[in-house]
Amino acid sequence: MMKAAAIHQYGPPEVVRVDEFERPTPTAEEIRIRVHATTVSAADSRLRAMRMPLGFALLARLAFGVFRPRKPILGLEFAGVVDAIGPNVDKFEVGDRVFGLCSTMGCHAEFVCVTQHAAVALIPANLTFEEAVALPFGGSTALHFFRKAELRAGESVLVNGASGAVGVAMVQIARHAGAVVTAVCSDANASTMRSLGAAEVIDYNRDDFAAQPCRYDVIVDTVGNAPYSRCRKVLKERGRLLAVSANLPQILFSPLWAMLSGRRVFGGPAGEHAEDMRVLAARAAAGDLKAVVDSRFPFQGIVNAHRRVDSGRKVGSVVLILR
Repeated sequence: MMKAAAIHQYGPPEVVRVDEFERPTPTAEEIRIRVHATTVSAADSRLRAMRMPLGFALLARLAFGVFRPRKPILGLEFAGVVDAIGPNVDKFEVGDRVFGLCSTMGCHAEFVCVTQHAAVALIPANLTFEEAVALPFGGSTALHFFRKAELRAGESVLVNGASGAVGVAMVQIARHAGAVVTAVCSDANASTMRSLGAAEVIDYNRDDFAAQPCRYDVIVDTVGNAPYSRCRKVLKERGRLLAVSANLPQILFSPLWAMLSGRRVFGGPAGEHAEDMRVLAARAAAGDLKAVVDSRFPFQGIVNAHRRVDSGRKVGSVVLILR
């Protein structure tokens, strides 16, 4: 048996409970990870409350459960130690320290099984479990969208919502690519953004980035409040809008905007790839990508962790410590 945090109905943080579940057994191509740390992400918060962007509510219920979740254990990110492997596994060994993403969720548990070909990689020696688990979701999202945008050195990038788990990765990975980064966040987080590589910081409480005279090659919207109609005037002629939190109408109309204006809009979910995890691990090992941990909670404090995410004030990742 194992302990896992589960939701048996959609609702506020209080619907999450830590219960006993059957310990999973790895299949032939799977590894089982003894989870040391996981996160409560914005995706976990949205799914727990069934609070989805415009146009996705019905689709989400059809996918995850109309009246209650089909899979009650949430959690996308894990960091831990491989404690069992299937007979056909040749990429990992028992005792390996690993981190990664589980697209089917289930990481809010003491054990999780993933295929050896999933988005999983070895943890660099210079990272703790708590640091490693703060990298996969934001980091892989940043890599995915910047590949789509074909980001080049010297370009100007604005990150709207720069202090979240995705935002802090966007700032660092864009800077590492040689871009000049402007971060949009509260003034309280300005020093953190500059330490991560932002050349400029715009306090959204005081200034509207869309009303400023600067224009950008790439605008990243991690919040969902910067559609093309808002960004159009500050996006360069061949600019790209990366709508990380796009709603369904934004995704459907993005080809039309590109055709009419020459500016491209990219939305939709990011992919999950093992190579991305290895890239993130290498950059973290070299010191080019830093984990940003907002707060740490014991596993039994998962309700408070959800409350912290729901507050909208977290900086980086909210980490759950299981061991």
